Amino acid sequence: MSVRIAPSILSADFAALGAAVAAAEAGGADLIHVDVMDGHFVPNLTIGPPVVAALHRVTGLPLDVHLMITDPDRYIDRFADAGAAAISVHVETTPHLHRTLGHVRSRGVRAGVVLNPATAVSTLSEVAGEVDFVLVMSVDPGFGGQTLIPGSVAKIARVRRLLDEAGNRAPVEVDGGVDRGNAARLVEAGAEILVAGAAVFGAPDVPAAVRGLREAACAPVAAAVGEG
Repeated sequence: MSVRIAPSILSADFAALGAAVAAAEAGGADLIHVDVMDGHFVPNLTIGPPVVAALHRVTGLPLDVHLMITDPDRYIDRFADAGAAAISVHVETTPHLHRTLGHVRSRGVRAGVVLNPATAVSTLSEVAGEVDFVLVMSVDPGFGGQTLIPGSVAKIARVRRLLDEAGNRAPVEVDGGVDRGNAARLVEAGAEILVAGAAVFGAPDVPAAVRGLREAACAPVAAAVGEG
């Protein structure tokens, strides 16, 4: 299993966003995570398609766009046009999930589903075979710098089992409070994509922070390979 690091620009300096993304890329980041918030579904406002388009011009990394908005279907085309490589929507906001996932895929974009901390894994049962990835929120969405909710580790494992039972090797992504101290546990539970904001962009040396997070995350993987 490979581990991918997805720095979240929510914690970056928006006055120097291009430089922040370049620093993450220099550290070996695999994706750039973009949190889109509407001030309604979550109590914060962030960015829209123009910023995604600007990022698309300055980085070759895939843009992982997380729609924390009440009506994501209205904006899928705009974010796809802006250059999103992946778009994830919350199961809590999307009454016609099959249709929404199909819409995202029809644009040549990877389609993901997001679960809030209090949302049961069973809500994915009808689409487990169709998702390209599942994003497990390990904090209540809306603000960066929060502490990971301990029960998230077991929830990641449950999502991984559900996907496996559906015959789907789609990766599990985790977002919220991810840092070097918990990265190994998250990977051991089944997470393959680690979203980190403050742990990367809050560090004095962003490239070193990305490398350090990967090292911490890959430690259990390396140990398992060595034992084999």
